[in-house]
Amino acid sequence: MIVSMSRPATAAGPAGHFDLPALLSRPCPAVMGVLNVTPDSFSDGGQFAAPESALAQARRMVAEGADIIDIGAESTRPYGSEPISVEEELKRLQPVLPEVVSLGIPVSIDSMKSAVVAWALDHGAVIANDVWGLQRDAGMAGLIAAHQVPVIIMHNRDSADPAIDIMKDIAAFFARSLDVAAKAGISPGKIVLDPGIGFGKTPEQSMTALARLHELQSFGLPLLVGASRKRFISVVTPSEPHQRLGGSIAAHLIAAKGGARIIRAHDVVETVQALRVAAAIGELQR
Repeated sequence: MIVSMSRPATAAGPAGHFDLPALLSRPCPAVMGVLNVTPDSFSDGGQFAAPESALAQARRMVAEGADIIDIGAESTRPYGSEPISVEEELKRLQPVLPEVVSLGIPVSIDSMKSAVVAWALDHGAVIANDVWGLQRDAGMAGLIAAHQVPVIIMHNRDSADPAIDIMKDIAAFFARSLDVAAKAGISPGKIVLDPGIGFGKTPEQSMTALARLHELQSFGLPLLVGASRKRFISVVTPSEPHQRLGGSIAAHLIAAKGGARIIRAHDVVETVQALRVAAAIGELQR
């Protein structure tokens, strides 16, 4: 059966009522559109820091076929980011997140602070995306368990170490995170794992994580990959973040082949097209 290019309906609703299994059961990986409402994002340099620009971008990504919008108000880029207070993060989110929720698309909150995640879930977000995998904020796991929402557990390190076996490190990190999740009462059916491309890794280690992504299927949990515009692409072909569309799509097609069920991307329409065409061709190879 040829995969349709029409955009499937998405399930959004009050926190805890997002149908993650339905999203993951589709023939193609779901696409999570990135919306940074920060002045210092590595990928867009604050292009969507103004609320009106952020909302316009969210509407554009919905029209382009995004299945989820992931909103972040603090730069978590792997190098050179400055931490901000809870108050500042909420100040950036308050004019944007409820308006994006009103578009009827599932919204994910990208934050490492439980206070920020709590506010976002109370205002309609239905997924928590923690770039420290429940291992930085002691209140995060309990909060997510109480709201019964899906959580994205991402691998991270304070710094890259080229001497380590990155796949063993990712697996050990996930094992610790899953132990935290289990003790807090988070259902395994609510957990998505993200190898954290570009975070605490050398460019070569990021590529290794993509090449060996299939190994992480041993956890029996869905995988998310966000390789969009990451620095490893420029090691292969020198480029600035806005010049990395081709490399991003190549990485995401490899991730999909390796088992990723959610792709996190800045360039939604191109990513949706690439994934669906690859899936359609793949159907004819069976």
